[in-house]
Amino acid sequence: MREQPVATANVDDLLDTARSGLARLGPAQASRAIRGGAILLDTRPEWQRRADGEIPGALIVERNHLEWRCDPSSPSRLPQATDHHVAWIICCDEGYSSSLAAASLRALGLHKATDLAGGFQAWRAAGLPVTHPAHPSRPQPPQPAPNHAATSYPAPTTPTNLRRSTDRICQLSSRTGTG
Repeated sequence: MREQPVATANVDDLLDTARSGLARLGPAQASRAIRGGAILLDTRPEWQRRADGEIPGALIVERNHLEWRCDPSSPSRLPQATDHHVAWIICCDEGYSSSLAAASLRALGLHKATDLAGGFQAWRAAGLPVTHPAHPSRPQPPQPAPNHAATSYPAPTTPTNLRRSTDRICQLSSRTGTG
């Protein structure tokens, strides 16, 4: 196995590199872009949204699902992920992880992806709308998968489904003599 070179960059270098390819938006610019059709994605975890509030109209997408939800070729994409020309604006709490996330989307060919400079904190400080729902919004689910075996998802784990799966395994085992 070939040895990989040791990285000499640090997280600040990584952030600078990510931001060098972005046209970052301040809160007022982001608000105008949203009114013009851009889609704001809030990647903050639930505890931050519960503590600080939410931006009305933002789609909630947890950071670990972001690329799959925005890639138009992904079976786990959002309904809004129609092509590589969607203007995604990523919002985190202070505008650090959103820069890395937006750069990741751009690496997928989503050339209009950017982030909200200063994140949610800058949005709130600018006096832009924030809501405090009784319960934080749930993350956006992917669009329903087509009815193809290759893209179907397993049924939720419930006692009934577990029993059915166990019964099916026992049937198959008894036929093959492995049970």
